[in-house]
Amino acid sequence: MNAKPIYVEIDIDSEMDKLWEVTQTPSLHEQWDLRFSSITYLPSEENEPQKFSYQTKIVPGWSIEGWGETAGSHSGKDGARTSSLHFGTDDSISIIKEGKGYWQYKPKKDSITFLTQYTYNVNFGRIGHVFDRFLFRPLIGWATALSFDVLKRWLEKGETPATQYIRFFSSWLICFLFFIVWTYHGLIPKLLYKHPEELSMIQKGLPFITNQAEWTVSFIGIFEVLFGFIWLFYQNKRKLFGLQIIIFPLLTFGAILAERDYLIHPFNPLTFNLSLLTLSIIGFLLSKDIPSATSCKRQRERD
Repeated sequence: MNAKPIYVEIDIDSEMDKLWEVTQTPSLHEQWDLRFSSITYLPSEENEPQKFSYQTKIVPGWSIEGWGETAGSHSGKDGARTSSLHFGTDDSISIIKEGKGYWQYKPKKDSITFLTQYTYNVNFGRIGHVFDRFLFRPLIGWATALSFDVLKRWLEKGETPATQYIRFFSSWLICFLFFIVWTYHGLIPKLLYKHPEELSMIQKGLPFITNQAEWTVSFIGIFEVLFGFIWLFYQNKRKLFGLQIIIFPLLTFGAILAERDYLIHPFNPLTFNLSLLTLSIIGFLLSKDIPSATSCKRQRERD
């Protein structure tokens, strides 16, 4: 276990017993934690760590099953609690082989600091280590942080984890769609092929730059590709949705003003932009106050 451990910390305004319950009860834990699809406690000896089995769905029809042991402690002098964890899987496809970690619950004046640190051994030798370092470990760390924020919002605001995840993934699915739409329409018909209708639209809509139509189409194409990539990296997606709610009616009006015959074309600017406008409005509504992994601390503070 030489890789850097995964560390996630968040402050939650909750009673200790309630936080303990939703993190230690399998039927509640599996609701907010993205890393587990189901958790089942197994018969265990008294005064021994609680054994459990878990399942993680990768895609429909494919899941990884594993085992684990957990033990909780209430011995902190300031009311702090700790839960240790030993986990692993015998599934040969899993990148995770075996790992250990813990949860800590540290009371503060108006909240509880809930944190975890864990790490694991990986399968598949050197290839597994490279895959884990550059893809899987960042991904599972992100999933842990997102889950912690979902838990926080559940306890503080009362919104169920299922509703939060529906809003979160629906919003991101729409964002990814806009990434594809903008980059495709900027790259293919404008930059690579200079489609005649793109040139014609510019020449009719902006007749004073007829001689520079090709350069104008290229410039617009570059702008659309860049705007597409902004959808992947810009954090405040709600601002982008709001901007598009303004942009798409203007683009529609400009296209129709340039050539009314576009209205009888298949997939014409009116129906296409109206669809994108509707998705922008839906995205704008869904993306209000969605959970985020950035709400968590990912580095332990030095003593």
